[in-house]
Amino acid sequence: MNAALNLLTVVEEAISSGSLGRRGEMIRHVTDLFIVGASQCSDEDVALFDTVFTRLAVEIEQAARVLLAARLAPIPNAPPITIRALAFDDAIEIAGPVLTQSERLHDATLVENARTKGQEHLLAISRRRTLSEAVTDVLVVRGDRQVVLSTAENAGARFSEASFTKLVERAEGDDRLAECVGSRPEIPFHLFLELLNRASDAVRSRLEKSHPQAKGELRRAVNEATDCMRDDVVKRIRDHAAALAFVESLQRAGQLDDERLRRFAQAGGFAEVVAGLAVMSGLSLSVVDRAMVEERPDTIIVIAKSIALSWATMKALLELHSRNRSIPSHAIPQALASFERLNAATAREIVRFWRLRGQGATAPGRTG
Repeated sequence: MNAALNLLTVVEEAISSGSLGRRGEMIRHVTDLFIVGASQCSDEDVALFDTVFTRLAVEIEQAARVLLAARLAPIPNAPPITIRALAFDDAIEIAGPVLTQSERLHDATLVENARTKGQEHLLAISRRRTLSEAVTDVLVVRGDRQVVLSTAENAGARFSEASFTKLVERAEGDDRLAECVGSRPEIPFHLFLELLNRASDAVRSRLEKSHPQAKGELRRAVNEATDCMRDDVVKRIRDHAAALAFVESLQRAGQLDDERLRRFAQAGGFAEVVAGLAVMSGLSLSVVDRAMVEERPDTIIVIAKSIALSWATMKALLELHSRNRSIPSHAIPQALASFERLNAATAREIVRFWRLRGQGATAPGRTG
């Protein structure tokens, strides 16, 4: 790195000369020197180059800065101050390569850039090899459709539940985005259901054909949570007539509530629980009965959240659901965590959708 030290004098001469051409030529020479020896540079060497680049890059012509950004962007130990300055340049020709490629940009810098710069800068960020939840949280809120779609298509992107919620909202009426969001394997189940609620039939079909990993979820979401409302599954229903009559009498007397349902579950009253959930949610007996015998409790969680059941009652329902099943010890705590995270308004909308799709099925009484 002695060559770099020797260049400092020449750099000072180039700066003092006032010639943009001379500065541009010098920065190309310094860039060549850095790239050749980058893998052997110590932190002190990189800091030296940072000083040189910073001094030269202030007033050089844009074409020279574009070339500098393109050459430094892929280098893992590129001078950090220079990289940050290039990333925040208003010209996307300069900022773009750095925002997309540079490993020198930390999450805090990317978040700051995404919050303050324009859509072209956000689009460049969305194309990075990996994106953290902190960065995607900003992109899905501030980004235009092109940015959001690019972010959702990025296999290396990670999304918080809040970001997935926003993506589902923005996907309504946008088949391409809906298909992309629905195909992500890590999307929370209840948001997957909401996406199906909002998506077109064409999107459901494409998800199943183009994304085999989503096929099981699609079949379970549509067939078990919606099609089970049809009469052809009524034959699977146990005889709940007496339980339904009893529960409806409790409802008329104003005695059907969270505590009563919890007592039914704790006592092992399967028929009473099914009837109670059906009456309180407005869903058919077939839907609730099927939910209580499914292997996974996802539909129960949605129904319980939609009618504002307590955590204690949800736990009792899960324990009843798990009887006669060999389930791992962590299954109920995980289900309870999902229940806590699920937004009540989302759950009510899903249940409303199920009711509309099941108008042809036998429907129990409904709460006011």
